[in-house]
Amino acid sequence: MADARFPIEEPRGTEVVISGDDPNRKYGIGEYIKRRVTTLKPPMHKAPNPISALRLLNFRQWMFFWVAFFAWTLDALDFFTVSLTVSDLAEDFGKKNSDITWGITLVLMLRSVGAIIFGIAGDRYGRKWPFIINNVLFVVLELGTGFCQTYKQFLGVRALFGIAMGGIYGNAAATALEDCPVEARGIISGLFQQGYAFGYLLATVFARALVNTTSHGWRPLYWFAATLPTLVIIFRLFLPETQSFLDRRLVREAQPNATSTFLAEGKVAVRRHWLLLTYMVLLMAGFNFMSHGSQDLYPTMLQNQYQFSANEVTVTQVVANLGAMFGGTVIGWASGIFGRRFSIMVCCVVGGALLYPYTFVSNTGIMAAAFFEQAMVQGAWGVIPIHLTEMAPGSLRSFVVGTAYQLGNLVSSASSTIEATIGERFPLPPVKGVARYNYGLVICIFMGCVYAYTLLVTFAGPEYLGRKLESGADHDFEDATGGHNVQRHDPDSKRFDNAEKLHGSDDGSPNPSKMG
Repeated sequence: MADARFPIEEPRGTEVVISGDDPNRKYGIGEYIKRRVTTLKPPMHKAPNPISALRLLNFRQWMFFWVAFFAWTLDALDFFTVSLTVSDLAEDFGKKNSDITWGITLVLMLRSVGAIIFGIAGDRYGRKWPFIINNVLFVVLELGTGFCQTYKQFLGVRALFGIAMGGIYGNAAATALEDCPVEARGIISGLFQQGYAFGYLLATVFARALVNTTSHGWRPLYWFAATLPTLVIIFRLFLPETQSFLDRRLVREAQPNATSTFLAEGKVAVRRHWLLLTYMVLLMAGFNFMSHGSQDLYPTMLQNQYQFSANEVTVTQVVANLGAMFGGTVIGWASGIFGRRFSIMVCCVVGGALLYPYTFVSNTGIMAAAFFEQAMVQGAWGVIPIHLTEMAPGSLRSFVVGTAYQLGNLVSSASSTIEATIGERFPLPPVKGVARYNYGLVICIFMGCVYAYTLLVTFAGPEYLGRKLESGADHDFEDATGGHNVQRHDPDSKRFDNAEKLHGSDDGSPNPSKMG
């Protein structure tokens, strides 16, 4: 029985007061603009020691975090296999580097399709099975990439891979965060997001170990990467649905038609929050430009412009991603003290100041700049999972978080292609007959513009720090279900309500041991 393995526990810790804007109140334009300044003041919440915050999670919540983290890690690993083999793919297929970066662009463009498909499925049918199907597609398509023989085959497979890749983020973020205790959300958000940096780090290490070390060239990296999601699939099979989703499903199934109730929830959420949803896409466009603009072409810059050896490129990338993991975890935790928007804006300012050494130092000293630059990029990103989750309408949380993220990816999908194409207009003296380009100049200018845009958009947006994520606090859900909602079990009472009865098994069937 699922309840024997994962007992239901009430969240521990003290309640965090909502800071910033009131999610259930409409502001006039003048008042809202004024509040952009006043709500930016750090609330200075007394955050628990990070270790104490992490101890608030029970066993079930930790399992949800780890399966989501590993899925997001492998999502990043599979994506960066192309970034780390651009030159090898170009040589094998007889193309330029800028042609190969279209494989990256196609993935980014089509991720929004996967976010919509798997996001809706996750909100309607549960986090579990859409998540598993998504990872099965990862296995098939990453394996298929390793067997591509032509450039057209490569583009076709990567396009399909983009759809599969787009479905992970929303379901994984919801799995990791929606049952998480309020006080631990910031640090868990930062840790979860660093699955992306950890995946990049693993991709860098595996690329060094597998690319051009056999007669198959770049292909073993893709074959090996394809095997790893099977571990996540097995892990997820042993876990139940999240408590928050089961609460919502209970109320939906108490209605005459669960699907109609779900559609009603969606209509209410879109009607009330369409402007907020638009804002989230604009915000994520800036963040994705920030991430891909600073990372995707960086190994090519090191190798082509500064003539770094394969070992030097690997070490630099490892150092950069260690910085990313450090920054994302620390800033994610600190955002609970200083506020989500304030933390992001500080990262934009400091990251912009570090751009010159990040792109113009031509020796191995660039590693220090790479560490701190990526600490700022991924530090800002460490706030994003919980910032989006707190802003998103509860009934469509997986769909909204995933789709906003991936539509932002769609807007920023040409980052690496733009940088590569413009970079080829700034040739440098060739070395040993190999053409060289000033990619560093292009990355620096491009990222300066991105930081400025992200700073302004973050300043203009709302913030719901400490917002309750349970269905009982969701006014949209209550209105869509005709005033019905879930009453959680009172640990001081001997009464078990219907929601508690439902949570006895993985599939939502009643638990006899908790009934009567």
